[in-house]
Formats: sequence, C-alpha cells, structure tokens
Amino acid sequence: MVGVEVKSERGIWSLEDSLDELALLAQTAGLRVVGRVTQSLESVNPATYIGKGKLDEVREELARNPFDVLLFDVELSPTQQRNLEEAIDARVLDRTALILDIFAGHARTREGALQVELAQYEYRLPRLTRQWTHLSRQGVGGVGLRGPGETQLESDRRDIRRRITHLKSALEEVRSHRQQYRRRRREAAIATIALVGYTNAGKSTLLNRLSGSDIVAEDKLFATLDPTTRRVTLPGGRDALFTDTVGFIQKLPTTLVTAFRATLEEILDADVLVHVVDITSKTVLGQCWAVGETLKQIGAADIPIITALNKVDRLDAPERASALLTGFPNSIAISARTGQGIAALLERIDQVLREQMLDITVRLPFSAGELIALFHQQGAVEAETTVLGGIEIHGQLPGHLLPQFAPYQL
Repeated sequence: MVGVEVKSERGIWSLEDSLDELALLAQTAGLRVVGRVTQSLESVNPATYIGKGKLDEVREELARNPFDVLLFDVELSPTQQRNLEEAIDARVLDRTALILDIFAGHARTREGALQVELAQYEYRLPRLTRQWTHLSRQGVGGVGLRGPGETQLESDRRDIRRRITHLKSALEEVRSHRQQYRRRRREAAIATIALVGYTNAGKSTLLNRLSGSDIVAEDKLFATLDPTTRRVTLPGGRDALFTDTVGFIQKLPTTLVTAFRATLEEILDADVLVHVVDITSKTVLGQCWAVGETLKQIGAADIPIITALNKVDRLDAPERASALLTGFPNSIAISARTGQGIAALLERIDQVLREQMLDITVRLPFSAGELIALFHQQGAVEAETTVLGGIEIHGQLPGHLLPQFAPYQL
C-alpha cells in the first residue's frame, strides 16, 4: 500500500489511519497486505504521483519481497497509473478501483448491479490504453478505403460508451419508479426517516432492531448497497418509514455518487436523518466529517438530523457514553445489538417530527372522512368541535400535508 500526505491538503484523517482503512478495504476485496510505504510531499508528481526516490524504494521492495499489486490510497489519473505500471512491472490499483470492486461483489439486486457497472465503466473508459497487446491490432478498413482501419482500442471505447448510455437509460427508469414510489408515500402522508452513516456503523442492525426484520447485517464494509425500507410505529402512535441506505466512506468516488443518484435521492426525500455513528471507532471524528461532507455533496445538509452513537455496549467504561454525547449535537447513545437507548431514540425522532409540524385550524365536512382520519393519524389534535355539517379541528400538521387541507383552512 502507498499513502501520500500532501502538506497543503492535510485533512482530519491522519495518513496512518487512512492506510489502516485501506487495509480493511483490501481485506474485504480478498487481498493480503504485505507492506506499506508513505511519503510527505509539497505537491504530487503529475507523472507518477509519488516522487522518483519513493518509486525507487518501491522497486527495491518488489525485488526483496515480491508482491502482485501496488495499491494507492488515492485516485490516480490514467497517465499516473500507466506510468507506474510501466515503471515497476506490477499491477497498480487505486482506492477508487478497489471500492468499485467491493461494490461489484456486494451488489445483490438488479438496481445495485446496474449502478456499480455504470460506475466501473465510467472509471475505466479514460483508462483504456494500448498497454494490452490486443488493443494495438488494426481492424480491417471498409471496402475501397486505403490505410489501416479503426484500432481495436477505438472499437472498445465505442462499445463502452454504448453500454454507458444503455445503463444510464436503465437507471433513469429505476429513478422514475423510485420517484413514483416516493410520491405515493407522500400522498399516504407517512413520515420518512433515513438511516445514514459511515460504512459498517450498524445501520442495518439498527433497522432490524427497530422493525423486527432480518436484513443482512454483516460486520464488514459495504454489506448494504440497496436501500431497504421498513414501517415502524413511533411512541406517539403514528407510523413512519425507516430506510437503510448505502454506507459512506472518506474519499467516496465521484463515479459512485453519480451512479447511485437514484438510491441517494431516498436520503433527500427524508423528513429526518438518523446519523448512525460507530462510537468505538478510533477514527470516529474523521468518519463523522466524511458523512457530513457527503451529505453536503448530495444536497442533504439542511435536513434535520439526529446522531445515534451506536455500539455503546462495547465501550470499556459505560459512563463514557454520557461524556461522548456532549461532543455530538442532538445525540442519543444506543446499542443496536442489545436494544439499549432504542426507546429514547424513537422518542427523539417523534419529537423532531412534531417540531416540524405547523399550526392549522380547519373546518372539515363529514363527507371528508379520510382527511379527518388523516389529521388524527399524522397530526396533533389540540381541539375538536362539532359544527353544522362537519368538524372543526385545531392542531398541528406536517408541512407536506397542508396542501390537502388548504381548501378547508380557517
């Protein structure tokens, strides 16, 4: 593994912590890490990313301790990847390629497979080069044409572009279906809560705990790629839909963010976000920062958020949980595994949803029985009076329901 710290780009993650995470990613992908090298640079080498001296060091290590793959903790440019492979005579992978490989192995549905395939092709297209012998063969030109025909490389690029177009079209259909599904949810006036967080923070385990379901919840990175939604009854008596979403990670490839657009829109449509945090992780602050940056990137930073500090049952000293709460706004200490703090989390979600409701007084005719029932199910009734021909109700309703009641508002 190769890690580089650019002095002008230092972030919240230390170089060693980032490489430790890369080692977990490599293990998830089935690779065995045999060593690591690091370098601190004023700026990256545009040709090989690392400096010449460090490249010589990698060559010496290859001769002394042969390895099959050189893995970089960044996304390399196509030129850098090609130059590195020519310089060390070994396969070179970057962090993005590794994450895409893991996603490909974990995609369980057609939608997930389409999203990953699109991200892989968009990553690979600019990296098609003549380094493989079959790509330099000349095809046969058309009848009457002199000189060589198109190269195999150009043919491969055209085939990939056609496949990308097809995948985007298929995913647009998926996106359309998801939009229709969300529209029906809004019409049914059910609040939606999205579980977001770093990969392997415990989101699937939490959804299982909340809903009594049995979603696959494995202790490994990116176990969940496809969003799963379950209905949960809140303490106030109304139902809400909870959605488990794909986990985030630092340096999340932009190709994945783009390809998973239809899935990530589930987050944008939520009334409340529950940020599930693995409080036992030594990089917890860096993970929270990465989640916050990704939420900003997809336009979800303004949605009300509750922080669920998960895995408190694994803390050496339980009293540490209350001390940790002070460092996270609007947070609840929980254990999705044991159930600790789950009731308090549901109470907090119910409270945040109530805070989003708006005062309204309506006069509903008896013939509008569905709206009367809806006010009782999804609103908070403060006063109800029988009047001539109907019922007058004063209370609070979620903002997205107000259009349905507008014709009867006083």
